[in-house]
Amino acid sequence: MVFHVEYERTVPARKPDGHAPAAPRYALGWNKPVSAIISDYFALQGEELNWSQERAFFDRARESFDHPFGPDSSEIMRAKDERGMTNAVVVAYWTDPVKHARWAAGSPLVAWLKEDARLTDTTGTWRETISVPYDRHETIYSENWYRIGIGQTDGSVIVSSAANGYFGAARDRIPLAAIDRLESPHGERAPQSKPVAGRGQRLLVTAPVNMVTLRSGQYWAIADAEQLGDYIENMRPRLLTGTDYLGEHKQETGTLSLLVLANLDDDGTERRESCVVAHFLSLAHLEAWSAAHKTHLDIYRHAIAMNRKYKEQRQFVSWHELFVLQTATFEYVNCHPDTGLLPYFESVVCI
Repeated sequence: MVFHVEYERTVPARKPDGHAPAAPRYALGWNKPVSAIISDYFALQGEELNWSQERAFFDRARESFDHPFGPDSSEIMRAKDERGMTNAVVVAYWTDPVKHARWAAGSPLVAWLKEDARLTDTTGTWRETISVPYDRHETIYSENWYRIGIGQTDGSVIVSSAANGYFGAARDRIPLAAIDRLESPHGERAPQSKPVAGRGQRLLVTAPVNMVTLRSGQYWAIADAEQLGDYIENMRPRLLTGTDYLGEHKQETGTLSLLVLANLDDDGTERRESCVVAHFLSLAHLEAWSAAHKTHLDIYRHAIAMNRKYKEQRQFVSWHELFVLQTATFEYVNCHPDTGLLPYFESVVCI
């Protein structure tokens, strides 16, 4: 039996009457009760990070995770941000909030982040902890054999999902959306924060209720020459055009932060696997772009065309995991002032 939470719906579903999915899609479940889902992001930020610096950071994280209360899974990634800074990123996943809290309380990685020495390093560090109750998340996968993100946590299973193939399906997959419209307290636009120095500061920013964190990924490692060519020549340019648009039109799209990340092998080589991690002011902002803007419709229509062409022989996987936050505090240490949520909401300087 697959664990799930459902509420008697008081908010109308977005699924059109009589809708039948054109292609199978899959979601994540667990074979045990899950009260919360945690994805904890740690990053090293630098203008000219080299592999030795990245490797030392990744090794520190791995050693910290090797603990009785350590994560179920973790990944290492790399991204260039809008300032051209390299961010070496580690993300770790738990489905037990007590286990996560016990790990954090004694973690050498967390202790290292808290050291005063981080304020005078040549690099910056940041931590964004996404922790939500089960009913504030949803997932979707184009194939049922690929595991990534929270799909690698203990007890997870891939199940078929009929809530796909229409705009608003992501909202319908979020259990809480059956009884809550998940609106932002800030309305249409995020408040701008007062300028911060960033460098030499430890800054805490509280994310607002119902802020959305999306991790949307692509996997093409097993693609043959034809499907690899389609990804490189057609799909990836569409994806990058979409992310560029969001990054360049943050206020109108509700995009707070966005990184395009490459997954890495243990030696730092980029894999044929990538993702976008983005924060949005609300689910409605993400939906508006997805349903109506050309940059997303181009992605969506090409994906449908390739699914129809290759059917069960499709060798490219798309997926995402989405979280609607209750509240969270993100920490930025010696980072540039455009990092993460620093341009929005008011930050607290920790001495």
